[in-house]
Amino acid sequence: MAALAGLEQGMRQPGQGGRLMLGMIPTVAPYLLPEALPILRARDIGRDLHLREAPTDRLIDELTVGRLDAAVAASVPENPDLVATPLFTDRFLLAGSQDQIDRIGAVHLGPRDLDPGRLLLLDEGHCLGDQALEVCGLTRRGGRLDLGAASLSTLCRLAAQGMGLTFLPQLAARQERAAAPGLAVVPFPEPQPSRKILLIRRASTPAVGWFDDLADILAKAGQAVVDC
Repeated sequence: MAALAGLEQGMRQPGQGGRLMLGMIPTVAPYLLPEALPILRARDIGRDLHLREAPTDRLIDELTVGRLDAAVAASVPENPDLVATPLFTDRFLLAGSQDQIDRIGAVHLGPRDLDPGRLLLLDEGHCLGDQALEVCGLTRRGGRLDLGAASLSTLCRLAAQGMGLTFLPQLAARQERAAAPGLAVVPFPEPQPSRKILLIRRASTPAVGWFDDLADILAKAGQAVVDC
C-alpha cells in the first residue's frame, strides 16, 4: 500500500498538467495492462495515467524529447541520457499448430535447430522479431517465411492454422492461446531464450518517488502474468 500511496502522490509531478505519460511496446501493452491497470485504478490513479502504445524506436524518441515520462520496452536504450530499470524476465515459447509441433519434435529443439523457412516473425521495427532472429542466429535476409505481420496476434492465428512457427512471449501466452484455437506452445530446453522487460526514464528524472513506485507495481503485475 505504501508503494501505491507514493505513486498516487508522485503522479501529479511528472508530465504536463500533473499527468503521467507512459509508453509501452505493442508486444507488452495488451498483456501487462489488464493486470496492472486495476491496481492503479484501485486508488483512483487511472484518471491521471495516459498511455501511448508504439514501437520501441518511437517511444525512445518521445521519451528523449519529453513527450513521455517513462516507457516500457524490451531493449536497452543506447542513449546515455536514458536509464533502464529491469521489471521481469519474459521467456520465449515456440508456438504453432499441434501437428507442426509434433512433427518436428519441438520439445527437443533449441532455437538454432529450427528451420528458418518456417519462422513467422513480426515486421522490422518490432524488437520481438529482431530478438527472435538473434536467438536463432539469423538475419532479416535469411530464407524464412515472411508474411509481413504487424502484430503478435496475427502471427499466432497464422501459426495456429499451420502456416509456420513463431516465438510467443510467456507474457502473451494465456491471451493468445485463448484467442487462437489450435495454437500449441512448448518451452525451449535450457538455456531458455528470453527477453528483459524494462521501465525506462530520462537520466534527469529522479528514480526515488513515482518512478520506483511505478516500476514496483509493473514488475509485480508482469511477474503475476508470466507465472500463470
